[in-house]
Amino acid sequence: MLDNDLKSQLREHFAKLSRPVEIRAAFDAGEKSQELRELLTDIAALSPQFSLTEGDSAGLRTPSFALTTPGQDIHLRFSGIPMGHEFTSLILALLQVGGHPSKLSDETIEQIRALDGEYKFETYVSLTCQNCPDVVQALNLMATINPRIGVEMIEGGAFEQEVTEKQILSVPAIFLNGQEFGQGRMGVEEILAKLDSGAAARDATRLDARAPYDVLVVGGGPAGAAAAIYAARKGIRTGVVAERFGGQVLDTMEIANFISVKQTEGPQFAVALEEHVKDYGVDIMNLQRATALAANGDLVEVKLANGATLKSKTLVLSTGARWRNMNVPGETEYRTKGVTYCPHCDGPLFKGKRVAVIGGGNSGIEAAIDLAGVVAHVTVLEFDSKLRADEVLQRKLRSLPNVDVIVNAQTTEVLGDGAKVTGLKYTDRASGASKEFEISGVFVQIGLLPNTDFLKGTLALSPRGEIEIDAHGRTSMPGVFAAGDATTTPYKQIVIAAGEGAKAALSAFDYLIRAPIAEEEKKAA
Repeated sequence: MLDNDLKSQLREHFAKLSRPVEIRAAFDAGEKSQELRELLTDIAALSPQFSLTEGDSAGLRTPSFALTTPGQDIHLRFSGIPMGHEFTSLILALLQVGGHPSKLSDETIEQIRALDGEYKFETYVSLTCQNCPDVVQALNLMATINPRIGVEMIEGGAFEQEVTEKQILSVPAIFLNGQEFGQGRMGVEEILAKLDSGAAARDATRLDARAPYDVLVVGGGPAGAAAAIYAARKGIRTGVVAERFGGQVLDTMEIANFISVKQTEGPQFAVALEEHVKDYGVDIMNLQRATALAANGDLVEVKLANGATLKSKTLVLSTGARWRNMNVPGETEYRTKGVTYCPHCDGPLFKGKRVAVIGGGNSGIEAAIDLAGVVAHVTVLEFDSKLRADEVLQRKLRSLPNVDVIVNAQTTEVLGDGAKVTGLKYTDRASGASKEFEISGVFVQIGLLPNTDFLKGTLALSPRGEIEIDAHGRTSMPGVFAAGDATTTPYKQIVIAAGEGAKAALSAFDYLIRAPIAEEEKKAA
């Protein structure tokens, strides 16, 4: 099942194992069990540390397998076949169960060990979901540290009836002890924050004690990462505070236009960004949301949602953007119940069903093309009188037999039965007539909004809410600079954001070295 080149690479990785790994499989007579047996047999042959046994499948999902090691109480299971994006989750789990150390800080490891109670996590995934591995890998790692944490990855394609019964229409879908725990991407820190009720208060106390920075970057996307690196290279005290490091890049399936990188996936790119920033000793404060900005003498202060206040001599705002909502009745009520924003993640959950894509730009048409290969039928609704996507994408769309396009369509309501989406209502802008049709899913692809709500009344913003900047990245507040998709810079692209971040950091450094001169001139006058 695995090719020889991959086997050779894996043998090198598995040479790092320091203890045995027992693979305990549960099979039935089905085709998927046979596929999983072949996969596990290939893997078991790659290291003398591995042993594969087939046990009693009573009470277990089949096909599935557990990973454990003698003398350790580890509860870690994969149900289904962890290929696609989850293959990396499998390899990391084998390494961690086999004793390979994690990259977590000692403080985080102790926080995981200190969790009291019994935690049984079940995470439903699709193999095309780029967000799912973050959750699976975080929970797997936690299970190797704390024996009271049990985890199971459940591949939705292998257990379609179960997914239907639970009405799971968005992944990753995380359950704890049988109850819904969370939806969407989560890392170890985010999971811990939900489990450990005192974490936020401890974070606030710790962050409040931070000494002022020379440059503080707000936002951890490409612009923020570039700003942090360029500032740190000047040898000045640099910090990054981010709601989630990586930003929109984490939700990007493929990146093929970043110069010198022929092709990569968003989550991989985000990891590379963070590792590069860490190489420069930057103080990274992740999972922290900025809520206010104020000048205080020679310093700029950033208030965080947990109550902490960070101080800095200069600031680079790179808060990025978020998906634009339709803002119609039913959208909020049916979010994750049929209303979704990620066709790659959630598309497989609508196999054989009828769905709608809202938006006729590049993102919307790319989503429709991808979905057409999975679902029964796609209807594209575009507000304008024509599609706005590149012609090459429109030609591809027109070649698909199971796609309809409706232009001059203003979406007015998402319809549902209280548990899931059942239809969509729209107004024909040409005739004024109200129409509706039956669907099971709505994929919203209508652009982005800048994350600048907390800056209103503090900085000059454009009518679209973007931070107004000059050619040097300067904002209307002295010592405050901005870069990336949250600003008035045209063309929201990763490569442009990175360049703008570097420019903003250099402008901040220039401001710092000129500040003492300006102060002396002021005193002399």
